[in-house]
Amino acid sequence: MKKYVLFIILFSIQIFVSAQENYPKIVGYVGVVHPIATFSSAGTDFNFDGHYVVGLPVGINLWKSKRIGFSLEMVPYVRAEDGSSKTSNLLIHPGVLVSINSGFTFAGRFAFETSGRYGFTPVLSKVIVKNKMSSIFVALPVPFRFGNDKPFSTTVAFQFGLAL
Repeated sequence: MKKYVLFIILFSIQIFVSAQENYPKIVGYVGVVHPIATFSSAGTDFNFDGHYVVGLPVGINLWKSKRIGFSLEMVPYVRAEDGSSKTSNLLIHPGVLVSINSGFTFAGRFAFETSGRYGFTPVLSKVIVKNKMSSIFVALPVPFRFGNDKPFSTTVAFQFGLAL
């Protein structure tokens, strides 16, 4: 019985979200983010060079209008190295969304990591496939991080995802 109630609630939410053509508008999304390289005074760290790190962002966008919105994203990171893997960090990533020309969206996000690091992340994204119920997007996040007795760092990453 609980499964049926949960299904009805989730189905109702999906109908509510997909039926919204006016603003304010709610959009949820999931994705995968791959850090490519991290640069700091300690040197350059390339993903896939002795280890692999992947993030799995889950978020919700609240669009106030066609041009501006708010987003809250949570990103657990998994690190695989020496034959084992573990969750290495959880990123809490609130921010402001601005729709710009040619179908691009800019997200200016604050960053708070459970590793003790903090900072900000500018993100440029673009929907590449759009249909009535969902869209597929690609994004270029460039995180800037401070704190936890580590040197300032910046990373270049690639993200893709599905918005519902």
